[in-house]
Amino acid sequence: MHGLMQDRPLLISSLIEHAATFHPHTEIVSRLPEGTVHRTDWQGVCLRSRQVANALKTLGIQQGDRVGTLAWNSYRHLALYYGVSGSGAVLHTVNPRLFPEQIDYIVNHAEDQVLFFDTTFAPLVEQLAPRLKSVKAFIAMTDRAHMPAISVPNLMCFDELLDAQSTEYTWPEFDEKSASSLCYTSGTTGNPKGVLYSHRSTLLHTLMELAPDTFGISSAETLMLIVPMFHANAWGAPYAAAMVGAKLVLPGPHLDGESVYTLMRDEKVTFSQGVPTVWMMLFQYLDKNPQLDPRTLGVKRIGIGGAAVSRSVLERFENQFGAEVVQGWGMTETSPIGVISKLLPKHAGIDKDELVKIKLKQGRGVWGVDLKIVDADGKALPWDGVAFGNLYVRGPWIASGYYRGEGGSVLDEEGFFPTGDVATIDPDGYLQLVDRAKDVIKSGGEWISSIDVENAAASHPGVSESAVIGVSHPKWQERPLLLVVKRPGASVEPQDLLDHLGTRIAKWWLPDEVLFVDALPHTATGKLLKTKLREQYREHKLPTA
Repeated sequence: MHGLMQDRPLLISSLIEHAATFHPHTEIVSRLPEGTVHRTDWQGVCLRSRQVANALKTLGIQQGDRVGTLAWNSYRHLALYYGVSGSGAVLHTVNPRLFPEQIDYIVNHAEDQVLFFDTTFAPLVEQLAPRLKSVKAFIAMTDRAHMPAISVPNLMCFDELLDAQSTEYTWPEFDEKSASSLCYTSGTTGNPKGVLYSHRSTLLHTLMELAPDTFGISSAETLMLIVPMFHANAWGAPYAAAMVGAKLVLPGPHLDGESVYTLMRDEKVTFSQGVPTVWMMLFQYLDKNPQLDPRTLGVKRIGIGGAAVSRSVLERFENQFGAEVVQGWGMTETSPIGVISKLLPKHAGIDKDELVKIKLKQGRGVWGVDLKIVDADGKALPWDGVAFGNLYVRGPWIASGYYRGEGGSVLDEEGFFPTGDVATIDPDGYLQLVDRAKDVIKSGGEWISSIDVENAAASHPGVSESAVIGVSHPKWQERPLLLVVKRPGASVEPQDLLDHLGTRIAKWWLPDEVLFVDALPHTATGKLLKTKLREQYREHKLPTA
């Protein structure tokens, strides 16, 4: 017997219409690439998103077509979030920090029909345009006065295109399991793979984001969204802010310490989310300006993801800002909420050092996410905080596979997704990462593939063997160190290798140092023994540190 409840599809368009109806005059503040501060509200973003939907119709975009963006956090990008998905098309947020060959690959793989881009990326778009076979129009996200002087086919001005459209639009209703947005992984091994979210998965993820034991976002919040809108739907925050009508502050590309601080101060930010690298730049600015008192900002909570939170970062926010740190773990494939670090009532009054240890764990599972750790044979391991194994996850906002079937069948027999992380889980359900199964290097919240860098180094005629490991860095958390065994009789210098790599990998993937060694350690099966290398160079200080 079915219940007698109305059956309304869970669609992203419902979020922007709710925000415009019940929170029409709550501000959306953007610092644009040009440096100016733009102000609108949820009603304004709703009207703009309807114009986006009408513009897409004039461009021939149909339901299911992919629409790409190369853009920072701004009200224009926010309007695309709702206008594209709400119309039934699929929003493909492209990570501009990937190197050009990867961007070329993913835009063609997604078959984006239109590409919206911020003026910051105009030179990149001009470089890539001849190779983007599916893109029929390139739309610069600016006004006429700031249009870039580049040579690309069918170049349009965002503001002019939208100003010509009606603000009247009836959002279509369709199956809530329809695709809403597409994000590609960073491609740590091989080409990036697409994660295709649905309207249903996005709405369920948004509901959980508002829970007090998650991020607890409400209409009383002023949320400064530093995590990029091209990173796993900005951790879902643009949707959560609309669902409750929170004030949203979008910093664009201006992420230096001074810009972040002044925007926090001027807009009275209460909650902000970002990767550790941004917070390190904020700390450096404060160190140079000791007269500033961060407690006067009124920031209550800081969300951190993308890399593990260090004790120094945790304690600085608590002691200097008077703010709670909310750490989380997830990945593109988990939408991205997997676990969130929140304390339990039992932790009240416990020893400070023990409390810090708990806070530094990645967090506890939230409703909707099942966790398990297994050994090499797939046997489930106990949640005792000691046993560690491969981490698997399952839930309604967890990927069931990759776009176009890349990578084949990825779920195990119980429907769990393999994360590629190694972790422990304690009796209270707190997850703690032990290592990345594929030795990925986390730098500024981005991933660097040690394997890809090693392969590029191995293509140099003077290299016999190489290994890349992550070494601690005060700003970027980790940076790559390249260890090289020369070919007998070869004459090669560190700069020769860096020049060689510079044409083969992204600039920010380049190792911070190249060291020549006589030999590299191996396992019994001939694989590089990176655990030994990481231990050997654990205290190594890079020249950029």
